[in-house]
Amino acid sequence: MAKNVVVVGTQWGDEGKGKIVDWLAGHAQGVARFQGGHNAGHTLVVGKTEYKLNLVPSGIVHEGVACFIGNGVVLDIHHLLGEIRVLEAGGIKVRDRLKVSPGCPLILGYHNALDLAREAAKAAGDKIGTTGKGIGPAYEDKVARRALRVYDLFDRDRFAAKLRDILDYHNFVLTQYLKAPAVDFQAVFDQAMADGEELRPMVADVAAGLHAINRAGGSLLFEGAQGTLLDIDHGTYPFVTSSNCAAGQAAAGSGLGPGSLHYILGITKAYCTRVGGGPFPTELDIETPGAPGEQMSTRGREIGTVTRRKRRCGWLDLAALRRSILINGVTGLCITKLDVLDGLPELKLCTGYALNGEQVGLLPLGAEEVRRCKPVFETLPGWNTSTVGAKDWRALPPEARAYLHRIEEICEAPIDVISTGPEREETILRRHPFGV
Repeated sequence: MAKNVVVVGTQWGDEGKGKIVDWLAGHAQGVARFQGGHNAGHTLVVGKTEYKLNLVPSGIVHEGVACFIGNGVVLDIHHLLGEIRVLEAGGIKVRDRLKVSPGCPLILGYHNALDLAREAAKAAGDKIGTTGKGIGPAYEDKVARRALRVYDLFDRDRFAAKLRDILDYHNFVLTQYLKAPAVDFQAVFDQAMADGEELRPMVADVAAGLHAINRAGGSLLFEGAQGTLLDIDHGTYPFVTSSNCAAGQAAAGSGLGPGSLHYILGITKAYCTRVGGGPFPTELDIETPGAPGEQMSTRGREIGTVTRRKRRCGWLDLAALRRSILINGVTGLCITKLDVLDGLPELKLCTGYALNGEQVGLLPLGAEEVRRCKPVFETLPGWNTSTVGAKDWRALPPEARAYLHRIEEICEAPIDVISTGPEREETILRRHPFGV
């Protein structure tokens, strides 16, 4: 029986992790976010209510489940407090169940200004497609050892002194290099002090809290944001996010040792999507009515939760998926949005690439190499029977089962869960990640 489970995306994000974390949270005593920031967007559908979460762990909609934001998350407190108020207005109690690490680096106004000014200065083909929410600059400050962290908020004089030094540096870059307006010290300081006081009752030692649940025999669920192919080290660099999205970060970003991560669930959409710039070997046309890519885009409602941009769509890339399985040490896969493929006469699976005159079976590192990859496809028959809401493996049409079996064969990883709709119960379970 797996005591602790890590949920990670195996593609470029937007795989449907929120629904799966919500579904699994009922079997855990604690749910933790361990990386990223409010550039993540998880949508949950519970009954007739839809919740859109950016920072608050998806387990919050389960009464009695403790929720944690670990030190690996860069934190925009003002955004977090706004998210909490929305949840509270919907009748969900948050403040007595949410704990925030004092080690979280802060995202402040100058991070957003830097993010937007840098992206605006790039040539069209070089734009990353950043959300402009200050995530990257905040992680830069962390690595450069100049970040302000949550614990700094509670020493007013120390915070002010550090902020002046940091702002002198960043305002020089903003005004002299990026030709953008300076950020006002007093406005940033006053907002941070007010937000810090409201946050103070929720600040706690997250690592100690997670260890306490484990010692008491409880189970933990770790909620990843973005996807493995956006990982700062292993993704299609430089078209990546600024954090490590792989499963190993669950340990570093929370304070629970890696030996306590028992099962890694890789969330995989039945096709591929990507938001923003960067190479995408299996990309399809999403504008031509009736084309496979247009069906994926329209039926899959492929609009970014945070960015509201249309997601690019393409066939499932198993060479990329194999790379993610390798990086994460995936125990089992969860396939989401299978129903979006209903009615397509044939389906294609990318089994590898032609690259530099050779056949390769794994996604290479770096955007330049990935751009040169020509996908090698295997064609399978589609199905006309609806898979929407199916709750049993035998309820799937034979062609859908064959499609899933082929994914398992090529990737050498079991498909343990299949999501057939946004509701919790619209799930086919072949093997439970928690072993229940």
